[in-house]
Amino acid sequence: MTVRYDVADGVATVTLHRPEVRNAFGAGMGQALDDAYRRADADDGVRAIVLTGTPPAFCAGADMTSGGSTFSSPDERTFSAAAVELPAWKLRKPVIAAVNGHAIGVGFTITLHCDLRIFAADAKYGVVQPRRGVMGDAYSHWTLPRLVGIERAADILLTGRTFDGHEAKELGVCSRVLPNDEVLDAALELARDIARNTAPLSVAYSKHVLWQSFELDPEQVERLETEYHHHLMGAPDAREGVMAFLERRPPEWAGRLSTDWRVDE
Repeated sequence: MTVRYDVADGVATVTLHRPEVRNAFGAGMGQALDDAYRRADADDGVRAIVLTGTPPAFCAGADMTSGGSTFSSPDERTFSAAAVELPAWKLRKPVIAAVNGHAIGVGFTITLHCDLRIFAADAKYGVVQPRRGVMGDAYSHWTLPRLVGIERAADILLTGRTFDGHEAKELGVCSRVLPNDEVLDAALELARDIARNTAPLSVAYSKHVLWQSFELDPEQVERLETEYHHHLMGAPDAREGVMAFLERRPPEWAGRLSTDWRVDE
């Protein structure tokens, strides 16, 4: 089992699990991660997702146990640099990366798919592939510029250098930096807050617009926001959210992605 999957309190915890090789990305891990994402997205009982790794690392990058043939010529018909078929930004639920140790190469670039990232302070991060004779993968040339801008993305992608959690925050890669053993707890606390207090359809529609926004002009964003408000306003959760606030009680959301999600792809 290269990926573990657990659900509690409305949160799916997806754990990269090859601790004997510091969770190196291999042995079918990409497919297992894809399966876990699809499982969480389809489950109305899951309201948020946390991606993490079994200590002592988050993910040490590509599995290089095969030595010099690690990056041998791929099959042109089947190879993809995507790492996972369904990246986290395509899920309808918030995905929080609890990066509780070193995240190198693809171990780093898959965190960029997530909506939020919490990094361990003294771990090492970087897109080191240029120093291994290849290049950044997993959509990193699309995600990084959107997160940190072209110049900082170039610093990360073209130098292949590594940096710690504090510099990652300075670069804009993550939102929070904590001691290694506090990262997962903080991510779970945030995920549980989302699961308890936000309406599932509201979050899903917002995420859908957010990840498209760089390709849309203001008028297109307004049209989408208006369209999705037509789905949300007047629905039971719009009343429940207000009444729960006025009555000072936890909300009881009725909306379900499995039955109420309306988006033209």
